[in-house]
Amino acid sequence: MSKPAVLLIGGLTHTNTEWKEFGSKYVLKEFRKGTREQFLSNCKNGEYDDVVALYRSNTSTSETGPFDEELVSVLPRSLKYICHNGAGYDNIDVDACTRKGLEISSTPIAVDDATADVGIFLLLGALRQAWIPLTAIKAGKWRGNTPLGHDPKGKVLGILGMGGIGRAIAKRARAFGMKIAYHNRSRLPPTLEEDATYLSFDELLAQSDVLSLNLSLNAKTRHIISAPEFAKMKDGVVIVNTARGALMNEEDLVAALEDGKVSSVGLDVFEEEPKVHEGLLKSERAFIVPHIGTNTYETQREMELLVLQNLESAVDKGVLLTPIPEQKGKLNGHL
Repeated sequence: MSKPAVLLIGGLTHTNTEWKEFGSKYVLKEFRKGTREQFLSNCKNGEYDDVVALYRSNTSTSETGPFDEELVSVLPRSLKYICHNGAGYDNIDVDACTRKGLEISSTPIAVDDATADVGIFLLLGALRQAWIPLTAIKAGKWRGNTPLGHDPKGKVLGILGMGGIGRAIAKRARAFGMKIAYHNRSRLPPTLEEDATYLSFDELLAQSDVLSLNLSLNAKTRHIISAPEFAKMKDGVVIVNTARGALMNEEDLVAALEDGKVSSVGLDVFEEEPKVHEGLLKSERAFIVPHIGTNTYETQREMELLVLQNLESAVDKGVLLTPIPEQKGKLNGHL
């Protein structure tokens, strides 16, 4: 009986040894470097016609471009599973994959702690407006025009999207004495909710002193925070975003920052990365870092291992370990 074939798209940094070990039971195919045109041509020419599962690295978009409808349409009929490295998967057309019967996994859990750590770092930096003293001391001006900051203790932290990362942020924020409120598609069970208060979307906007965005980007959540939502928030609200930049209308965010509706922001993500809005670059009240939420050795390795585990489970058992939630109930089999 011939071995099943699997495909690696993009590079590996920490798990090349584990990938090569798969060669004992799978036919290993690779597209580590190349262009979208080359990949599309490979698909059309039948190079991957025996592939049942693929590993899509977190750098693969630079090689193939997004997994949009055009690309998905030429993927081999043999393919059943797309194992994606990343908690976010907005560069995959989920609807197109679902129509083709392709099951997708991502890497939740593995990213939770590192992303939450950066979230708290940004939260504290925004509350203290830390960008001002950081740039002042580098310029030899000691504190410069550093204003008084704010303590997190007693503040309401509103979490929009209480998944694994949101709960990890809540856990850390409790240590600083913050009160936790959240809004989700559905209320959490008591074991996960703990002491957090479940609010409607509008209630969360109105009651949060700090609003943390921790939800996936999709057609429904794009620009979920825009001018009308800023208008419903407290004057002087602090915004933290470690999820995806396009969850907010960046033009509206800059306007709210400039007129004082938003007192400060802590951002790891931006709407048109790597481009950053000029208004955020110029604002002393924007505490920003360049999408480094999962940029640690431990987390990067754990993410790569989880993708390999998803791929192995899918090929050997027909079950993805961490399937994306949008596909549950839409495909036959184990979803």
